[in-house]
Order: sequence, then C-alpha cells, then structure tokens
Amino acid sequence: MNFEEIRKKANREWERFNRLERPRILIGAATCGRAAGALEIWETFKKELASRSIEADFCEVGDLGMCYAEPCIEIGVPGGKRVLYGGVDDKMVAVLVEDFIVKGDPRPDLALCTFGDVKIEGIPAFQDLPMIDKQVRVVLRNSGIIDPDNIDHYIARGGYSGLMKCLKMKPEDVIEEIKASGLRGRGGAGFPTGVKWGLARNSKADAKYIICNADEGDPGAFMDRAVLESDPHAVLEGLVVGAYAIGARYAYVYARAEYPLAIKRLERAIRQMEEYGFLGENLFGSGFGVSVKIKQGAGAFVCGEETALMASIEGRRGMPRPRPPFPAQSGLHARPTNINNVETFANVSEIMNRGAAWFASYGTEKSKGTKTFALAGKINRTGLIEVPMGITLRDIIFNVGGGILNDKAFKAIQTGGPSGGCIPAKFLDMQVDYEELAKVGSIMGSGGMIVMDEDSCMVDIARYFLTFTENESCGKCTPCRMGTQHLLRLLEEISEGKGRPEHVATLEKLGKAVRSTSLCGLGQTAPNPVLTTLVHFRDEYEAHIREQRCPARVCKAMLTYAIDTEACESCGLCKKDCPVEAITGSKKPP
Repeated sequence: MNFEEIRKKANREWERFNRLERPRILIGAATCGRAAGALEIWETFKKELASRSIEADFCEVGDLGMCYAEPCIEIGVPGGKRVLYGGVDDKMVAVLVEDFIVKGDPRPDLALCTFGDVKIEGIPAFQDLPMIDKQVRVVLRNSGIIDPDNIDHYIARGGYSGLMKCLKMKPEDVIEEIKASGLRGRGGAGFPTGVKWGLARNSKADAKYIICNADEGDPGAFMDRAVLESDPHAVLEGLVVGAYAIGARYAYVYARAEYPLAIKRLERAIRQMEEYGFLGENLFGSGFGVSVKIKQGAGAFVCGEETALMASIEGRRGMPRPRPPFPAQSGLHARPTNINNVETFANVSEIMNRGAAWFASYGTEKSKGTKTFALAGKINRTGLIEVPMGITLRDIIFNVGGGILNDKAFKAIQTGGPSGGCIPAKFLDMQVDYEELAKVGSIMGSGGMIVMDEDSCMVDIARYFLTFTENESCGKCTPCRMGTQHLLRLLEEISEGKGRPEHVATLEKLGKAVRSTSLCGLGQTAPNPVLTTLVHFRDEYEAHIREQRCPARVCKAMLTYAIDTEACESCGLCKKDCPVEAITGSKKPP
C-alpha cells in the first residue's frame, strides 16, 4: 500500500473506534494505572456487564498524566457522551454501569471530565481541568487517547505524516527544519538538536548509527516510560526521521529492562512499522532504508551518559570515556553516532508534521517549545504534565499541581533529579527554562520535579540524593568515585548529630572539586543537591551541627522523647499506647 491508502485505512479504523455503536470502556493501562488496579477494574467491568447481558467494547489506552486520580476509566455510550472517572473501585463499577450505561445518568458527582464534542452539564471538558488548562500537549498529544498497540490510531491522528514529508526533502533541509524549530535535547543538557544532527550528517563513514536513549533512571522521573507506554510510534517516527537526516541505516532504542510494558509496546510497534513499510529497505520508494533494534539496559544510572550507553550496547561495561572524540565523529562501533532521548524524538515527529514555526511559537527566546515534567512529592496532583517553556514554578506547583498536600507551606522543589538542585520558595516566580534554572544552581534534566513542604529536612534530602549518586557511580574516575563517598559520609554524620562546624566548609570545597573534575555528567552534577541546599538552607545545616537539632524533625538520631514528670498523672496509658515500647515505669510513680 502507498501512504494514502494506509491513511484511508487508518481513518476508517479510527472512525469505527469512535462511532460508539455500543458502550465503550477505555482503561488507562500504563504502569501508573496498572499499579492502581486498572486491570482488576477491567475484569470487574466485564463481569458486571456480562451479568446484565450488555455487550461493550474494551480498549487499553495510555497515561493521561493524572496519576493522582488513577485508575482512570473513560466510558462512552451511544449518542456520543464520553465521561472520564478517576479513582474507580469495584463499588463504583456497579454504580456507573447501572446509572450511566443503563439509565443514561453520567453521575457528575463522580466524574472528572468529558471528552469529545458532546458537553454535559456539571462536568468540565478535559481541556478545562485545572491540571490541563495550562498544558500544551505535543509529546503527550496521543497519551491516554489512542490504543498504543494500534498503529492505525496513531496514523489517523497525523502519525507518520511528518516522516512522509521528510522522505520528500533533502536530509540537509530536514536538519534545517529542526534547527529552525529551536528544539533542544530534552535529555538534560539541552544541546540544540539540529546542530547535533548536522555534526553527525557531516561525518563521513561507511556506516552511521542513531540511538534513542530511553534509559530513564532519575528517582521520581517517569516521563520516558509513560510516553513509550502510551505512544511508542511518536518516538519511533522521530527516530526514523533522525536516521534519514544524518544518513544512519541502523537505529537502536536503549531502554532499561525495568520497563517491561514499554519494551513490549515498542516491540509490537516495530513489527507494525515493518508491516506497513515504515521500516526496512527503500521506504516508500525514497531509496532510504533503516532498521530498529531494542537494547535492554541493566539499570545502571550512568548508562544514561552517551559514551557509557554506547559501551553497554557494544557488550562492554557501561562506563564513560573522555571526549573528544565526540559520538558524532566516533561513537558506536567507532562510527558516527547521534543520541537523543525519548521526548526529543517525540517532538521531532510532530515538528515535521506541523512545521518548525508552529513549535517555535511556544516557549522562550532560547528555550523553544514545551517540556514534560513528572510531578511527585508533597503535591496534590501528582502526575505527568507538559507545559510551555517559560511557565513559572508557581504556575506548575499551585495551578497545574494543585498546591501542597494538606495545605502545608511550600519549602523547595528539586528539578533535574539527583543531578539537579533544590530551589527555595523565594524563586517561585522564576521562569522554567534551561537558562533560568542554571542561574539558581539547578538543571532541567530529563524533567523530574520533586516538591517538598515545611516538614522536609533539606540536609536529609541532600543525603538521600547523594546516597543514590554514590551508589550509581561507575567508579572510573577518582573525583566521582571517592568524592561522592566523602560527601555522603559528611552528610550522614551531620544527620546523625555528629557534625562539626568545619563540615560545612568541607562540603562546599569538596562539592565544587567533584563538580569541576569528574569525567562525566553524573559526577559533574552529583554535588548539586548539596551545594544548592548549602546556599539556600544553610541555617538547617547550622541547626544540625551547632544545636544538635533537626528543624523538620526528620533526622531520627536527633529526636528525643521525654515525659514531663510534673504533669504526669501516673495513669500508664502512654506506656500502654506507645507502639515501640519506649516508655518505662509503673503506675503511681511519675
């Protein structure tokens, strides 16, 4: 089939899917939904409908990003009403079947929002939800809407149109289009994607490689996983566009083995691409061909670094090497290689479809487009979001994220995962882009955001992240191997009440040394949580050291418990109720 025939077939399938000739149940069955019991709810729906002899269509979809409301279930009925419900449990299933599917009452008191053209009084539309209304969904354009295992759904929503445009252009013109969009790599450093592709394009060799880095390992980050589980074709299409642009015939997706559902959906998507002609030799008569393989990583955080990742693909231990030569000149198997992450490629496919100017209309002067973030921590609406570059932290936390849990005071936000910095409340109105985050000692990273409230101890937060990076250091270079160990030891001593006044100066000196002398990005950014908390929360370090006190009452070694003997009534109830038997004595004596 040619592409026009493929698109017509896909459109027919999409129209059939949305016709709603009988009830349709969409289950948000990415990892977040599954962890909340989505598949069990699926079975409950089937049993409930079967008991009433009601025939219905069921379909797994991806992650809408509203993790706080999982499991999320969309019910559509003939006539076009489509309603999303959150936090669905077994009891709700029977109610929704009886009231909505049987009687036609959508139960606005239980609903989150509506989809489609049919509006329902008392239920907001999806795009009007507080978590959604400030979002611009480019990478997440299909997440939670299509069946990720059905290539026709992706094509019907504009999928592979960008690749078909690309195949009619010169590779150099494709690179110029990506340059014009202003797209920067979404994996952390933010290097201009088009420039990076140009370097690989200009390198001469008998073979070239392009790699999608899906080795997402930051604590609290799940952007790549959610995208791969919800819309794998968007990433693979961008990967093939990149391969065409630089002249690579071999492509890899490097995904950590801890993402089994993402890998399963990638494997199915690759088979479908081969069946439809989007992979293989001479794509649609263009003379260009490419193959895609999946390489499963063993979960080493350092393999997110380009040279370590390539060593892992080659079957060697994942350890970084000095640069130059850069991967664009000598990468995988000593051939020119380009590496971008999941989010970057998902942007590429839509940029080629809708144009560079459209993408560049979002964001700031130096940081164009949108960015996905994983909101986690002490925040009401945890989940996956996509917002324009330049939005403020205040908007993200209090408008999109719904504010702090239990109305506690906001204290800090960690951006960029263990490699990022802790940003205090005084910077709530700063814009979120690459340059502004760097000014306060943090980074964009891949997009993790961990929110902390007044009960968070910043010394303990720094210790937590150093525990991770010290454990994940590959050990190749001395500054990272030994520096992270010593930083962690000092933080542990401070947390245990053994800190000395000179520890603060030592942490600063050592952190700066590790940052400036480490071989790769892991070591160069590992001290960021320590250095930023020392700048913005030095008083907490001083309290731990000079007063032997944890202001947030988190560090257990500094907690004491005592009974006021003058107020004691000798009833013995406290001894009876203490869950850890910390109280001694008998009745009558205080």
